[in-house]
Amino acid sequence: MPSLSSAERVRRDPAADPLPAYLAGVVDEFGAHLEYERGLSPHTRRAYRRDVESILRYAVRAHEGGDGSTGDGRVLLHALSLAVLRGWLAESASAGAARSSLARRTSVARTFVSWASRRGLVESDDGTRLAAPRPYRTLPPVLGAEQAADALAAAESGARERAPVALRDRLIVEFLYATGIRVGELCSLDIDSVDMERRVVRVIGKGDKERVVPYGAPAQAALDEWLGHGRPVLATANSGAALLLGVRGGRLGQRAARTAVHQVVAAIPGAPDMGPHGLRHSAATHLLEGGADLRVVQELLGHASLSTTQLYTHVSVARLRAVHDRAHPRA
Repeated sequence: MPSLSSAERVRRDPAADPLPAYLAGVVDEFGAHLEYERGLSPHTRRAYRRDVESILRYAVRAHEGGDGSTGDGRVLLHALSLAVLRGWLAESASAGAARSSLARRTSVARTFVSWASRRGLVESDDGTRLAAPRPYRTLPPVLGAEQAADALAAAESGARERAPVALRDRLIVEFLYATGIRVGELCSLDIDSVDMERRVVRVIGKGDKERVVPYGAPAQAALDEWLGHGRPVLATANSGAALLLGVRGGRLGQRAARTAVHQVVAAIPGAPDMGPHGLRHSAATHLLEGGADLRVVQELLGHASLSTTQLYTHVSVARLRAVHDRAHPRA
């Protein structure tokens, strides 16, 4: 049988190719590093592992042997070069990966090669020389203040008959908008995460960082209704301490929470289609437009970088004009 050319080997679909045992073990060690030393969430760890496995599969296919005969993978990993990393990114770009995805994969490659270099698994840390494309920074859609009020009113109206799922969905929308927390953070809340006396919620965010976020009286009213008339109906012996429950009594999944938000917002005329992230963005935008300090919003959202908060909390042209007219001596 004729051997494949180098280009043909690299183009072959790698999805089901198993890694050599040594490389699979390295991926497991890297995953343990991400969990125990970096404290990354399970979702982030899975994404990192997928990208690292993709890098190593590309390296196997691009290896000079051409037949996958890389021994136990030690030699292949030790020679992981800048050319291989660039080739992997080029293949991702050719497959249609967005600039934001390429930027993320570049970051993962840098992290992995840096870790491998410290462990003595690669000859040099070539990841530091890997350039990332600058992702386009697009602004997600937001609800206007009146649209947000209409969405919350619609959720409250739907819960008037005290059907358990309707009460839960009202609380989902109220809490996401009141606090600006992520949907994963919302679904991870336990009953004792909420201090109802002070009206604050303790949230475990990215990197297992804890923060305390306040919420208002409407969200408290939705919480009281859910705890009094909704959760007891759905709760089972397996519900544990979870604040939000699915129809079978287990902890609510993120997909169900997203569906609830989409359905509520879809009923508002003229509102953009959005999920929980859109409510988070809307809450942050409305806070800033109401005069909140950018660093306070950063703390509420749990952003490590202020530049991230600036993207999520763009200021409306109307407010910029109002501030300019009020503050500039030549307005």
